[in-house]
Amino acid sequence: MKTLTVFMADEHPFIIEAYNNTIKTYEEEYKITVVKASDCKEAYDILNKETTPMFDLAFLDVSMPPFEERNILSGEDVARIIKKKQPQCKIIMLTMLSDSFRILNIIKNINPNGLIIKNDLTFDELKNAFEKILKGENYYSQTVVKYVSQAASIEKSPIDELDRQILYHISRGVKTKNIPMYTSMSLSTIEKRKLSLKALFKVKGGSDEDLIREAREKGFL
Repeated sequence: MKTLTVFMADEHPFIIEAYNNTIKTYEEEYKITVVKASDCKEAYDILNKETTPMFDLAFLDVSMPPFEERNILSGEDVARIIKKKQPQCKIIMLTMLSDSFRILNIIKNINPNGLIIKNDLTFDELKNAFEKILKGENYYSQTVVKYVSQAASIEKSPIDELDRQILYHISRGVKTKNIPMYTSMSLSTIEKRKLSLKALFKVKGGSDEDLIREAREKGFL
């Protein structure tokens, strides 16, 4: 019997249960091992244990409680750890976010094997994604496909992980001059990126509060 080792990271137990129900339909074909996490810290700890198995597949929620001490702020950061430590693992990312700008950034920055908007999620949708990805294909849910088809170029998507760190720390009330204490960036780099972010979100000349409000509306926080 073939083996299948699966990592699931999502703060919502009912979503974890949905993953489990999908996986269980393959128990006659695979000997299945499942490892679960409910936030970024737990995911980080699991992925850095020497005893952690090699995963075949990972289901990751984009929005999870962050692990601030390590700048692991979302499922995207967890995906980066998996790609570095376990490049053989196929990644399916799921999100409630429906902003096309944000979705295209996930594709550009992470390039997951699967990306599903949770509002598109059904048992059949999840099973279809699971089967295609195990066969080596990629899978996007219908809303993601629509956004990709409408986009002129994913490469034009401008937000990267350093921008996200800046937004996150500002949203937590950290003053710009103190952000270098929490990141690898210099103050001048942070200030330049802040100006670019304000221009991008059309709050040029606006306050940090305006910037954070726009970032939240677009799903970046």
